[in-house]
Amino acid sequence: MTEATGIVGEFFSLKEETDAGLLAMQCGDFYEFFGEDAELVSEELDLKVSQKSSHGSSYPMAGVPVDDLTPYLTALVERGYRVAVADQYETDAGHAREIVRVVSPGTLIETSDADAQYMAAVVENDGYGLAFADVTTGRFLVADAEDLEEALTELYRFDPVEVLPGPDVRNDDEFVSRVRDRLGAALTLQDTESFAPKRARHAVYEQFGRETVDRLAAPGSAVAAAGAVLAYVEETGTGVLASMTRIGTHRSDDHVTLDGTTQRNLELTETMQGEGEGSLFATLDHTVTSAGGRLLSEWLCRPRRSIDVLERRQESVGALAEAALARDELRETLGEAYDLERLASKATHGSADARDLLAVADTLSLLPELADVITAEPGLADSPLSAIVDRPDREAAATLREALAEAIAEEPPSTVTQGGLLERGYDDDLDEVIDRHEEVTGWFENLADREKRQHGLSHVTVDRNKTDGYYIQVGKSAADGVPDEYEEIKTLKNSKRFTTDELEQNERELLRLEERRSELEYELFEELREEVAVHAELLQDVGRTLATVDILASLATHAAENRWVRPDLHDGDAVAIDQGRHPVVEQTTEFVPNDVRLTDDRRFLVVTGPNMSGKSTYMRQVALIVLLAQVGSFVPAREARIGLVDGIFTRVGALDELAQGRSTFMVEMSELSNILHTATDESLVILDEVGRGTATYDGISIAWAATEYLHNEVGAKTLFATHYHELTGLAETLPRVANVHVAAEERGGDVTFLRTIRDGPTDRSYGIHVADLAGVPGPVVDRARDVLDRLREEKAIEAKGSGDREPVQAVFDLSSGTMRATTDGGDAASGEELEPETETILEDLESIDVAETSPVELMAKVQEWQRRLD
Repeated sequence: MTEATGIVGEFFSLKEETDAGLLAMQCGDFYEFFGEDAELVSEELDLKVSQKSSHGSSYPMAGVPVDDLTPYLTALVERGYRVAVADQYETDAGHAREIVRVVSPGTLIETSDADAQYMAAVVENDGYGLAFADVTTGRFLVADAEDLEEALTELYRFDPVEVLPGPDVRNDDEFVSRVRDRLGAALTLQDTESFAPKRARHAVYEQFGRETVDRLAAPGSAVAAAGAVLAYVEETGTGVLASMTRIGTHRSDDHVTLDGTTQRNLELTETMQGEGEGSLFATLDHTVTSAGGRLLSEWLCRPRRSIDVLERRQESVGALAEAALARDELRETLGEAYDLERLASKATHGSADARDLLAVADTLSLLPELADVITAEPGLADSPLSAIVDRPDREAAATLREALAEAIAEEPPSTVTQGGLLERGYDDDLDEVIDRHEEVTGWFENLADREKRQHGLSHVTVDRNKTDGYYIQVGKSAADGVPDEYEEIKTLKNSKRFTTDELEQNERELLRLEERRSELEYELFEELREEVAVHAELLQDVGRTLATVDILASLATHAAENRWVRPDLHDGDAVAIDQGRHPVVEQTTEFVPNDVRLTDDRRFLVVTGPNMSGKSTYMRQVALIVLLAQVGSFVPAREARIGLVDGIFTRVGALDELAQGRSTFMVEMSELSNILHTATDESLVILDEVGRGTATYDGISIAWAATEYLHNEVGAKTLFATHYHELTGLAETLPRVANVHVAAEERGGDVTFLRTIRDGPTDRSYGIHVADLAGVPGPVVDRARDVLDRLREEKAIEAKGSGDREPVQAVFDLSSGTMRATTDGGDAASGEELEPETETILEDLESIDVAETSPVELMAKVQEWQRRLD
């Protein structure tokens, strides 16, 4: 194909300058896409494709109006595309265009998602350094991790939408694959230069100040990651560096360790099926602001370890729970708030419009209203809430609010390039232009009446369009009577259009005034927007304050409505929960509460009981109650005394990994390994059915050894649910192990799971009863009962074939794990002749070592034999 020229050639030339996947190039009033880009956006955004000729060739073309770019851009980026934007500008030679920004998932300002939109950079150097930045709010944090697993845990905690792997990390296949599989984040490779220590530290010093950065005492790898983020934000032209006013640290010793597996297993922000509804967040979220919801999610994924911080939160929640009317008033006030953190970012980016600045003013006005409500209620006034609303500079906030309220019109237009943005009285020069503009506009408004009176004309109107400008329109019946100074410009079917020298003169004056008003108003508005950008840190402070009050009111609302209590926090090891409940399950079920007691001499609970009886729910509820306590929330219990933990670790199921090609047992062992390496004597560990993914004897051995290691070496508070009843014997030899079980009641052959936890091991598994509850066909359940009875009595079992085949007796030798078979009534060693198919199956039976075969594989074999015997 001949090389494109003109606009199309310019498009392809600019496209070569960027590594972005798509390019939107401004051409007058539209942003255009050409070639493959046009076809792609047409498919993604349902745009019409036309053809653009260039140098004898035709190229697909699709476009969107300049004012409508944002929603289309947002849609593309949220689907994972990086889009370069080239704006048009004027030169002496005519139009020219250049790329002004590259929009990626991590640099998208105008997101429709209320959640945090973190971008992360990762650097490996004697451990891992990480930096996290949210360009929509200006939040900026650095962290460090000892190993890859801990680095991935931090990434999962912040759930970034885009990751910048460092030069040493990018070649780590495991890192890349796990980021893609677990996070679904976009991976963007940066130049090695971006991570250079000297360059990075200089950039971080320049952005946040040398003293501030040095005070953080962050490792060099974390500073290098921070520098890479700053370089990326600057290079992409996002224009929000001014909103990144503060840098903080996320330290593991300040927060409870929650690895990605635990966050999924406890369903903190989404269920195991990936749904938001049914998660802990969805249950607790009564927030009325988007910033409050965003911060609540952060609190749940980053529980604290400071008793002082947690008790201040508890005091606030308690005060709000008691003051229902004041709480409702606070929430009603907060419901009028806009997202100040994101508005601050838009102001520094230069994309905030007049309505955004009006929203800033309206939201700043809520701060004194909140303070008044808190002051008026003694219980709230004496709580930490007073200090929370006093944190921002209230005087500076009031000054900015007044300035914006005086400047911005009550109902400004949606674009900043047309008049009507500012109030009269804000600027003398602007008022003078507006006065003259209104004077000239009034002349046009009265022109038709004047012409009728002065010249005795009828059917006269004055109007304006893009083609003819202003004109006087006279009906044809009266057109012959127009005065000589009328100059005809167009003849229509029933009328004629005219202009006059005076009309053209006033039209030129009006156009000049409109242009001057637009320019002056935009200049004044830009100054106002820059003033707001200068106060980005103030807006972030106020926004964070409103979000914090919103969360505390949300937690108080839930506590009051669900009979939750304030837990007693302490630095010791003991966890004692009286009548605890699962915070999510209790919302939809008549929940049976349970106790738990973990002390110095009772740190490891072996939990036994049948499937479907509630073991997993019980263990999860213990973990969630501890987590809620370390968020600062009240908890679902009659009474709770919680010793703070440094981490919560869970090993529950592996269904989500099977699709990725990792076996159940491999996932089990990987997660168990992580727990055994990472947990400490201050951690809480939840283990559900460790060892079931392999052969029975192997599984028991691994579970037994893990129990001993956790008890003897790690010392973590542990709840271990198992079907290996052999483990219950460990309570007799290991001093801190105790048995508990889920109670069941059997009457007349019917079993009822009481869902109550009692001390001691269970004496039955009730597996056949569970099969019955699950809907397994009656004949299978009845046959299973018969087989179980014969096994208990050590009697031979008949392997029943179909049709006229004689039944075959199978005798299971528990000592050897093998099976022998005979025809009905025969001796196992008699060697009577069997049918070929039966003989083949018996050979399979003899070759299987039950002790080395997993339950899943054994079940598959049995099903195959049944099929062959049918």
